[in-house]
Amino acid sequence: MNLLTPQDLLSAAQYEENRAAIRQRIITLKKRRRISVGELVTLVFENRETLLFQIQEMIRIERIFDPGKIQEECDVYNALLPGHDELSATLFIEITDSEKIQSLLDSFQNIDQADTVGIKVGDTSVFANFEAGHSKEDKISAVHFVRFSTTPTFRDLLAQDEVPAFLTILHPQYRTEAPVSQELRQEWLKDLE
Repeated sequence: MNLLTPQDLLSAAQYEENRAAIRQRIITLKKRRRISVGELVTLVFENRETLLFQIQEMIRIERIFDPGKIQEECDVYNALLPGHDELSATLFIEITDSEKIQSLLDSFQNIDQADTVGIKVGDTSVFANFEAGHSKEDKISAVHFVRFSTTPTFRDLLAQDEVPAFLTILHPQYRTEAPVSQELRQEWLKDLE
C-alpha cells in the first residue's frame, strides 16, 4: 500500500466540516473488517482508509498543527499498513469485568507466540506475527498489532467462496475459532490486490 503522507490529510477545518460523514463511512467499513473470536478477542483489519481516519482523529483530539508532529503521526500509522501480500489487524483483548481484568489479561500471556492466532482457509493456515513491545514476561497489553503474511495458495483459496475460512486462536487458555464472513473475505481480497 502507498504510505500515508500529510498531503493525504484534510485540513483541520475541512475535517471538522466533513467529520460526521467520514466517521459514519469508517464505522460501516470497520464493521465489515471486524471479527470477534470467542467472547474476549476481536480483530479489526486495517487498511489505508481506516488508518487515515485514525490519524485525522489523533490530530483533531490532540490538536496537532506542527508539520513535524503530523509527519510523526503518519509514520506511526504507516507502520500498521499491510505490506505486499499481507493483512494487518489490531487485536483487542476485551475484558469488561473490572474485577477480572488483570487475571483474565494475565491468562493471555504468550498469545503473541508463533502459530497461536491464525487464519485458516480450507487446509491452509497463515499465522499472525505480533508487533514487539506489547507484552513482557509478567505483563501483556490488551491491544496488539499483528500481520499475516499470505501465500499464493492461501490467496487462491480465499478467492473461492465455497472454501470455508476461520480465524483461529490456539492458546492454552483460549482455544476458539470464528467463521470469516463473506464481507471480510472480500475486504481481505481487496487488501491483497
